Amino acid sequence: MKFKIYQILVAAIVLLLLFSMTSYAGNKDKAGTVAAPELLIPVGARDLAMGGSTVAMSSGIESIYWNPAGLAHMSGNANAMVSRLTYIADIDINYVALAATFGIGTLGISIKNMDFGDIPITTEDFPDGTGGFVDPTFFTIGLTYSRLLSDRVSVGFTGRFISENFAEVRVQANGFAFTAGVQYKNLGNIDGLHLGVAVKNIGPQMGFEGSGLLRNAEIQDLTRGTGFVKLEGATDELPSTIEIGLAYTVNIAENSKLLVTGMFQNNNFSDDQTKFGAEYEFNDLLYLRGGYDFAPDAADDAFILGATAGFGVHVEVGGVDIRVDYGWRQSDFFDSQNAFSIKFGF
Repeated sequence: MKFKIYQILVAAIVLLLLFSMTSYAGNKDKAGTVAAPELLIPVGARDLAMGGSTVAMSSGIESIYWNPAGLAHMSGNANAMVSRLTYIADIDINYVALAATFGIGTLGISIKNMDFGDIPITTEDFPDGTGGFVDPTFFTIGLTYSRLLSDRVSVGFTGRFISENFAEVRVQANGFAFTAGVQYKNLGNIDGLHLGVAVKNIGPQMGFEGSGLLRNAEIQDLTRGTGFVKLEGATDELPSTIEIGLAYTVNIAENSKLLVTGMFQNNNFSDDQTKFGAEYEFNDLLYLRGGYDFAPDAADDAFILGATAGFGVHVEVGGVDIRVDYGWRQSDFFDSQNAFSIKFGF
């Protein structure tokens, strides 16, 4: 009886999300207008190498970003992960996460930081630069909770604090985003067939504030002199997504298997995306991965992503489980993106 309730719950969530997609279709007219776009930058080389299509099968500490429901499937009592992504325009993404299993479920904390380097300061009077530089501080801190509801069903939730700060020009923006996900293993009693659903980056609009928005101006029709006027910064929505996907594992031989994944991503800020991926595992030692990410309705020059590839190695040293992964992602008009991750299990 308890298991049937879980089946009904998962089916209801999936139907609700599918219905919401009909009124929440991708909106390319809003591209470039969202707040906190760093929420969309992926972390973790393994899932990136599979095209980001792993909402149904992402597991362990890496799943904090891809689908928090997968954190409940973490191996061992505690995991740690560090990752670095060489992103577009010489931007680097640094990420660290810790997770541990307790009696109430699995808890994780994650920090993502964007490294822009020094950016020249320009003004209306000095459009070519003032000689000064700004070093923006963009980061997110996330707290994740995940739990197994049964041997097949897991759920997860993440809350993130977002901070964007330009200290040199005295403006900043802060906000919160929430993500929820569910994974259902052996869908329809088919061994190896898995379903995943995630709703990501739901939260209030964000806008910049700070003394850097003050301007010294003379107000017309008043007898007093000049005074400070505050510019009102616009607020924008977070880049929310709804993701639903399937995964299927095929046992090729006694010591090897193939994982195939597919996912549809509904965006509130751009064209919708379809993603595919695959992972070949040999003897739980070597992993080869590939994938593809595309937006069928996007113009040729409006979507810059494409093929992905990568590999991973799994070893155990002194009782510590170590996984090292590399991921590559195609990026038109920019250099390709490279991700490196190392995970420790205790």
